[in-house]
Amino acid sequence: MFYGIDPNSDNLFYAFETQFTPDRQYVIGTLPGVDLVTQARDLGSCLQAIEIKLTALPDHTTCNLTEDFYGCEIVIRPDTIVYLACSIVNTLKLNLSSMKFIIDERFTEISDWSDPTYVIPHIPETIDSIDSISLSMLEYQQPFLMQPIWKTEGKSPKLIDSCLDVFVWSNLAFARLFVDLTKTEIRKFGCIRRISRHTRTVIWLFKMLYDFSLSGSFNHGKIIDNLSYNTKNDKAFAVSGRFTHAYMKSESLRQPRIKKQEIQRIILGGGQNLLSPERRFDAIIYNSPDLFD
Repeated sequence: MFYGIDPNSDNLFYAFETQFTPDRQYVIGTLPGVDLVTQARDLGSCLQAIEIKLTALPDHTTCNLTEDFYGCEIVIRPDTIVYLACSIVNTLKLNLSSMKFIIDERFTEISDWSDPTYVIPHIPETIDSIDSISLSMLEYQQPFLMQPIWKTEGKSPKLIDSCLDVFVWSNLAFARLFVDLTKTEIRKFGCIRRISRHTRTVIWLFKMLYDFSLSGSFNHGKIIDNLSYNTKNDKAFAVSGRFTHAYMKSESLRQPRIKKQEIQRIILGGGQNLLSPERRFDAIIYNSPDLFD
């Protein structure tokens, strides 16, 4: 059952690249679109927002390793962090005691959130707050990001026989990627020396949660634009396959469950002829007519 609806039910509707309207109550300004919103047809109500990241296995950092150490790169856009914050505050409003992990007098010392000199000393505390919030809502975490993978023979564009599978990250599991990467940097250097993309994402998420704790909403556009720290906002952060491997390590990563012969049962009605060859996975399907013999 999917939020009370059978996945095969005609009452389940899939809306792509649209707003998850229940989250409008938390943001100031226009809510961005999300990759997938599931809806109930009869009521028109939104059920779940899901980001989708189609990733290649292996990536450029793991293609020269043995198969047991293959991993996927994940590149995340800023809008994804907006929905991550919304998914967390949706739980926080039901568990107000968790707010104590955000409301801390130490953060009032940050007179200018756009200035790294004010923010960097407090990054360990923001991480501690995010960790405490995560632990307090473990039983309430929810599906957040769907990551289909496609596996090739090393760096070649040739699909292996067992080539497709899918991983689903909860909102809290997904947050570990940039939070743990920032922790790794602190352990390595003893401190944060400059605000990298993943550290900036920690700051973005915390500031959204912090503003919500103060006023019941947050201005995601202002946060992302003003807290850029001289880095482009074209993406929030990226993690390589070497880093994601530890989180995704499984039999399904080593040997995906769906064989390439099944693709002809997934892409129907000559749909492969409508794909855009300039896109990497599209190109492989487009240039593999034998899959549809």
